Amino acid sequence: MWHVKILLTMFVAVATVSLLGACAGTPRNTAVQDNVSHIREAAEQGDAQAQYKLGGMYENGQGVSQNYQEAAKWWRKAAEQGLVKAQFNLGFMYANGHGVPQNYEEALKWYHQAAERGDAHAQFNLGYMYEKGQGVSRDYQEAIKWYRQAADQDIARAQLNLGNMYRLGQGDAPNSQEALKWYHQAAAHGYAQAEYNLGVMYDEGQGVPQNYQEAVKWYRLAAAQGYALAQFNLGTMYGMGRGVPQNDVEGYAWIIVAAENGDEEANHAKAVLQQRMSFSQIATAAEQRAKEIQAELGRKKNANLLLPNKQP
Repeated sequence: MWHVKILLTMFVAVATVSLLGACAGTPRNTAVQDNVSHIREAAEQGDAQAQYKLGGMYENGQGVSQNYQEAAKWWRKAAEQGLVKAQFNLGFMYANGHGVPQNYEEALKWYHQAAERGDAHAQFNLGYMYEKGQGVSRDYQEAIKWYRQAADQDIARAQLNLGNMYRLGQGDAPNSQEALKWYHQAAAHGYAQAEYNLGVMYDEGQGVPQNYQEAVKWYRLAAAQGYALAQFNLGTMYGMGRGVPQNDVEGYAWIIVAAENGDEEANHAKAVLQQRMSFSQIATAAEQRAKEIQAELGRKKNANLLLPNKQP
């Protein structure tokens, strides 16, 4: 009954990054209101930084009524003067239809301008659009090019997506070694998807010697973040005694947790195992262990809320 679920192909690209209104140093509350007229005056006189700040105020409703159209208007003025962060924000507005009609071609244009000047988030979004064929013909080679540039600037989502593309052979022949390299870098940022994929690769010996202990290590890290697929696979490792001592109670407990987190196959496995497990004390113990695991996950989640966001 115990079997490891291999679903590497399901890991699609991470959604586009939103950095709208990222105006460091913008005044708040009363100070914002007092300063709006000065910022507007400077913006109307052509100051690109002031135009960018005013756009952020309209986007966030700081000192003015929230107005995406006005945000796009002022970001466009700043973007046309070559301000990279305004180019990125304007690209995002077009990609998502905020304040302007959705237009992937325009989004691509502004992302290109920001990406070519080294903006890592624009490089990531550009890679995503080439991967998905948004506003341009799908081009995996271009996607890899831009993801790599963002990944080299330590954008974890780019590292994850780059690993996916190498693993799946998108744009070139599959390359497990490159996939492993980029998954490791994304996992260093705590990305559960990368941790899970590393677990699968060690589990199956893809690009590395098969190592069940290492697979369990990575499954456990992803499972601790509430990642249902990793919870399912961790449960199967306990059930089969791979990389850990065989333990039906612990295995069944992780299957329960995975099922409660929405994994349909885990839900089915749970039902089948319930029929097979004739020892009521095992089922009872597993239910109790599952509650303990859920409590542990909840504590870790709450603890993580206290940590500063490491993403720019």
